[in-house]
Amino acid sequence: MDAKTRKRIGLIALAVVLVLVIAYGFWPKPELVEVVEATRGPLEVTLEEEGQTRVKDRFVITAPVASYAQRVNLEVGDAVEKGETLLTLEPMRSDVLDPRRRAEATARVQAAQAALRAAEENARAATTDAELAAAERARIQKLYEVGSATQQTLDQAEAAARRAQAAQQSAEAAVEVARYDLAAGRTALDYSGARSSAGHVQVEAPVAGHVLRIHHQSEGVVGAGEPLLELGDPRALEVAIDVLSADAVDIEPGTHVRFDRWGGEEVLEGVVRVVEPTAFTKISALGVEEQRVIVIADFVSPAAEWTRLGDGYRVIAHFILWEGEDALQIPTSALFRHGNGWAVFVMEDGEARRRPVEVGHRNGLTAQIADGLTEGEAVIVHPSDEIEDGGQVEPR
Repeated sequence: MDAKTRKRIGLIALAVVLVLVIAYGFWPKPELVEVVEATRGPLEVTLEEEGQTRVKDRFVITAPVASYAQRVNLEVGDAVEKGETLLTLEPMRSDVLDPRRRAEATARVQAAQAALRAAEENARAATTDAELAAAERARIQKLYEVGSATQQTLDQAEAAARRAQAAQQSAEAAVEVARYDLAAGRTALDYSGARSSAGHVQVEAPVAGHVLRIHHQSEGVVGAGEPLLELGDPRALEVAIDVLSADAVDIEPGTHVRFDRWGGEEVLEGVVRVVEPTAFTKISALGVEEQRVIVIADFVSPAAEWTRLGDGYRVIAHFILWEGEDALQIPTSALFRHGNGWAVFVMEDGEARRRPVEVGHRNGLTAQIADGLTEGEAVIVHPSDEIEDGGQVEPR
């Protein structure tokens, strides 16, 4: 083979290589994608809001008459017993009741007597409800022992009995407060005018509890009805959470709540007791007017786990709006709109196949798939506009 022939063969080979390189450069390459498998498992849909703890039954002790209050020797957090003297009020010598004010004081006493009678009737009604709930719980307990009632029914009966018992205790406390108000009203008459020099007024604790707040610690003149102290039991706490009214419609009494980021490591369990029926307007941090609703929840975790909480502590509440134990789920980032519904790209044999799906419940990151996918199928997350139905794809 002469040199001319070898040169011609070399040029031909070079041209073939160039053609192959150019063809390879223009040959369509598969899109690199991220894929995950559709899996089954537990799924929860939650709503997160900020709340504050507060004492369930708070008693504000006010001055029954305009007087001169002696210094309060208690400190916030001190325990007091029912009937214990909280502070002493000295009579104001120049303060007398004219006929009009005496008539008003008499009317207040009569109003307090009516309020006491109403509170006693409410207490009797609450006692009847508590007895009925206890009897119902005992009846369901017997049915549960013979297998005629479910554990859920028994739990509901026990919860109803506890709520009825709490309502009874609250009603009985209201009776004590009404009696105290009546005594306060009578004091205004007994220590007025000429009788004001009979002695000092001992302001007593209407219930046993702890001092939550002292409004007037130093001695000085106080007006009738001016707050002096606040009493309550810091071990009987509830949580008040304000939520958007649009979210409140999905919450009902009995909804499960979890509390975290309250300062302790434990996640506390709770249950919604009341969704208040009235909303209020609140300005958000961005200056937007929002309609908010107060939701009241009780702790169901053992008291030993949240004894470090006190009145007015901040907690983060997670309302469990829906939960499933065996839900087929994928990341919400795999979903995209297609027509009037949702769709995903499924990877099959190196190709992206568009698949319409029916989406069930969703939380922020995960979506339940009610129809259109099976467990184990690989779906593409964060699909770009370059991916088409039938296009070549390759996992990253």
